[in-house]
Amino acid sequence: MHNGAELYVVDPRRTSSARWARLWLGLNVGSDISLANAMGREIIAAGLANEGFIGHATSGFEAYKKHVEKYTLDRGERDTGVPAEAIRRMAHAYASAPRAQICWTLGITEHHNAVDNVVALINLALLTGHVGRYGSGVNPLRGQNNVQGGGDMGAIPDRLTGFQHVENDALRAKFEKAWGVKIQPTRGWHLSDMFEAMEHGHLTTLYVLGENPADSEADRHRALKRLSGLKFLLVQDLFYTKTAELADVVLPAAAGAFESEGTVTSSERRVQRVRRTVAPPAGVRDDLEIVFDLARRLGHDWGAPDPEAIWNELRLLSPMHGGMSYRRLEEMGGIQWPCYDEAHPGEMFLHGRLWSDPLIGPRAPFSVVEFEPPVDQLDEQYPIRLTTGRRLDDYNTGVQTRMYLSPLRRKETVDLSPEDGQHFKLREGEKVRVTSRRGSLVAPVRFDSGLRPGLAFLSVHAHDQVATNELTIDAVDPKSGTSEFKATAVRIDKL
Repeated sequence: MHNGAELYVVDPRRTSSARWARLWLGLNVGSDISLANAMGREIIAAGLANEGFIGHATSGFEAYKKHVEKYTLDRGERDTGVPAEAIRRMAHAYASAPRAQICWTLGITEHHNAVDNVVALINLALLTGHVGRYGSGVNPLRGQNNVQGGGDMGAIPDRLTGFQHVENDALRAKFEKAWGVKIQPTRGWHLSDMFEAMEHGHLTTLYVLGENPADSEADRHRALKRLSGLKFLLVQDLFYTKTAELADVVLPAAAGAFESEGTVTSSERRVQRVRRTVAPPAGVRDDLEIVFDLARRLGHDWGAPDPEAIWNELRLLSPMHGGMSYRRLEEMGGIQWPCYDEAHPGEMFLHGRLWSDPLIGPRAPFSVVEFEPPVDQLDEQYPIRLTTGRRLDDYNTGVQTRMYLSPLRRKETVDLSPEDGQHFKLREGEKVRVTSRRGSLVAPVRFDSGLRPGLAFLSVHAHDQVATNELTIDAVDPKSGTSEFKATAVRIDKL
């Protein structure tokens, strides 16, 4: 729930609990790049870099080495709040481990420099050779089912199915021939671009499938204003969301996990079959049926919506899915992409090619990334750092979970450290006003000893109780389009 870097080191030479060592680094929110760069410098200075792997499979190392030279352990401590000795221990443990993985979640990516945060971690994996081997790698832990599958299918502004670049003439021509249409040869808008376009009247019609941006977007007040200003809003969803309340037309859709046929892809790139187990309720239709019917009414008859036929078309266009027939997916219990033909078992290690001799494909590049603090700066008026996230028993904006009872669920609170509670003379359960530079809300206080002084937490699940995203800033990472949900400056006032 709270921001921090955590390292588990497993020593295969030892048994039972002696195999495990644990370090937890509670760094200042938004200081991830400084931590990674300081670790990189220490690994190089201590002679722990994997020079053989670097020389064989990477590029840009000298520029990276020169850049991180200024990120001393002392500077790392100043930027992150983590003791220099703890950073040193973590760097040595990670570099010396026989196998190591770096896993991250939204605490890394929901920042104005999200992509830079990620490549700073990738630098560490390249520096040590902890990539493309059994038990080692970099792993973004997805927050929702089939996030990976959505990207694979082309739900990215500059990519077609199978991550094929839309601005590549040869790749685009393949899709144009198969689909019988001309495809615009320039990248599209990501979600933040769309909301910016709404602001200026460049986007006036929106089709929303299975999302609830009215509650999930940063600076919720502005998001609601933009959505309400559209000329036409169409929502297709399993639930009647806050976004659906604003819509001109709502299309009730089936539940993908039980009422539809198709595939999903996990974080480990494993494609698995989904099978319909029950029919949708009366008046509810499968997503494919709705899309096919809309296409027909717009003058494009695609025939009958057959999930397997669509999948086979995808296999012809996306080389990394080529060998994944429905038959093989069922027989093998799922297959990891890339899987190029029906004799291919699927790649267990995504970047295993980096260890091939001679090297297969391009070198993996080091990236030079500079630490930048959060956009929403702390000051005397807004001295508390608010970070937002999820609680164990709920899911995103709560649409899929809040209507179900849970023994873990409680009323939404603003969580503070006991020290801050004492400083502000607050009692547990007392209601306070939380104010940022964009808005304010009222919430009861809960004390959490896992929070350091100066750090507060709110979840995003219960906007009917506490409209968290009224506070958050829509400062956007220009590369990914992600807003900086994790680093808002607020103040706490007694009522």
